[in-house]
Amino acid sequence: MSRTAIRLGTALLATVSVISLAPSAFSEAAKTTGKTAEKTVMVGGAPMYPSKTIIENAVNSKDHTTLVAAVKAAGLVNTLSGRGPFTVFAPTNAAFAKLPPGTVDSLVRPENKATLTAVLTYHVVPGRLTAKDLAAAIDKGEGKAVLKTAQGETLSATMKDKWIVVTDAKGGTSTVAIADVMQSNGVIHVVDRVLMP
Repeated sequence: MSRTAIRLGTALLATVSVISLAPSAFSEAAKTTGKTAEKTVMVGGAPMYPSKTIIENAVNSKDHTTLVAAVKAAGLVNTLSGRGPFTVFAPTNAAFAKLPPGTVDSLVRPENKATLTAVLTYHVVPGRLTAKDLAAAIDKGEGKAVLKTAQGETLSATMKDKWIVVTDAKGGTSTVAIADVMQSNGVIHVVDRVLMP
């Protein structure tokens, strides 16, 4: 074999080695990038990004299509896309399904916009209250924290075992199923029942 053939073979082998190493190099780069990526929480089959607003995240959750439709019908999209911060107790589609038949259809009618707005803003508390903040407030209140909502009335929060339970003005209770879904303009706590003022 000539020296030229050997040099060509060596060069070809080096090229093949670089190509075969490339995927692992890219994997390492992806892992490094992954370490600096946002810490997301999965809600309704979609990642919720802390850099996005409440609305930007909620529209991607398959479990919150009813809530998003209601927010749109009430004209609250701009409000919940605003600076905040807001703490939102976000009922799932299953939570809305627990309401008496026809309730949601009635609430989203234009003539019931004021009632719908009141119900939705009753799920919003000004400020960013994490589960830790709520637990501390419950402890400070000797087992009960009173939360003033954007609607004007209050909710109360208590602990049942390890779960935060929110009670509305009518005595209805809703359990926080997924806590601390961080948003750029607040925090969402996914709840299993609709709260009624």
